[in-house]
Amino acid sequence: MSGSGLPDRVKAWQAEGDFTTFRDYSIYRRRGTGEGQTILFLHGFPTSSFDFAPLIERLPGVPTLTFDFLGYGLSEKPRDHTYTIAWQADLTEALVDELGDGPVFVCAHDLGTSVATELMARDLEGELGFQMAGVLLFNGSILIDRAQPTLAQKLLRGPIGPLAARLSNESFFRRQFSSVFSRAHPPSPEELEDAWALIENNGGSRLGHKLVYYMEERSIYADRWHGAVRDWEGPLSLAWGLEDPVAVPAILEGLVELRPGVEPVTFPDLGHYPQLEDPDRFSEALVAARASRAETA
Repeated sequence: MSGSGLPDRVKAWQAEGDFTTFRDYSIYRRRGTGEGQTILFLHGFPTSSFDFAPLIERLPGVPTLTFDFLGYGLSEKPRDHTYTIAWQADLTEALVDELGDGPVFVCAHDLGTSVATELMARDLEGELGFQMAGVLLFNGSILIDRAQPTLAQKLLRGPIGPLAARLSNESFFRRQFSSVFSRAHPPSPEELEDAWALIENNGGSRLGHKLVYYMEERSIYADRWHGAVRDWEGPLSLAWGLEDPVAVPAILEGLVELRPGVEPVTFPDLGHYPQLEDPDRFSEALVAARASRAETA
């Protein structure tokens, strides 16, 4: 479970959810009740489902499901685990299956976009265990050859990855995390404190070299996941903070090339975390995408 040194804001978030078990590992999840299609939120690296707290506050009466992937946030963080997208997708399927209340609308960020495209690929193969009413992808380096990884990601992926993970500290994290936000919307001191506390929780700050493996998989499974973006028959939406220095606008351009019919929502003044930088605007885009997909579902 979680440590006792978490900020009060995170403790309040934790109290709104619970812990379940998947393949003998403890997983944190939070469910919100309401009417209509459930929104399933899939978070990014290296943060957690807490990234979506501001959005959920702005969605009263909307059913939601958020959870921390294995190795992240409040979930268990085994040191000897191989952190694959397929495993996280299996976890996602299991948690959605427990809802048992119809199709869900998927909103996915960063790492979560690869989990979402794996789910789309499974759906194409007729092997997905639930129905997706629609998918909104935002600010993820899905086309890895066009991405601009942070210094931290480069170090963790390289030969000194284990050492870089062991030497990780709050000061370095704060600089790296702040660097992916837009100039006009930097993270607040509270957001920095909360994000680091959730990374450090359960010893997670020493796992970065293992968690970043998803970037390798984006190359290994490029044909499968890019093909899912191109060929998945469900409604697909894109939203993008254009000041993102990692998932740069060239990635969005490439996704539109794969899916010419999509008209993305863009935020010229927002960066890698638009849901934190301007949750009002992002929630409007999310609600509009969900509403349009509900009409066609």
